[in-house]
Amino acid sequence: MRVLVDTPVWSLAFRRKKGVQSLQESAMLMEIKELIQQSNAVIIGAIRQEILSGITLEAQFEKLKDNLRAFDDLRLTTEDYEIAAEFYNQCRRKGVQGSHIDFLICAAAHRNNIPIFTTDKDFDLYSKHIDISLYKPRIVFN
Repeated sequence: MRVLVDTPVWSLAFRRKKGVQSLQESAMLMEIKELIQQSNAVIIGAIRQEILSGITLEAQFEKLKDNLRAFDDLRLTTEDYEIAAEFYNQCRRKGVQGSHIDFLICAAAHRNNIPIFTTDKDFDLYSKHIDISLYKPRIVFN
């Protein structure tokens, strides 16, 4: 099963310094590694941009860029942008605000019928008002 992996999960896998991790972070790392090994982790260009933004060291930027090139972008269509705007409006009417990129992620996942793997709790709110599914890791620590 393909899964659209969001920025916080990619950041955990590629940007965090190695060392002490919580049990939850360790479980999430195992999950993303498995998705990658099975070629089930997908990305969109906006997530790629978010991951690469803010890296001040050029060598680190180039290394991360090279690592991410192993993953093809899920192709977006005009319909994705229209659905993203529709989702934004639906949530806004319910008092839920989010970023345009978040709703583009939701739209791409919705149109491709794939879940979103994220640690961003905003997506829990969105899922109450729009038709998206969230990827549930097998091991969850509270």
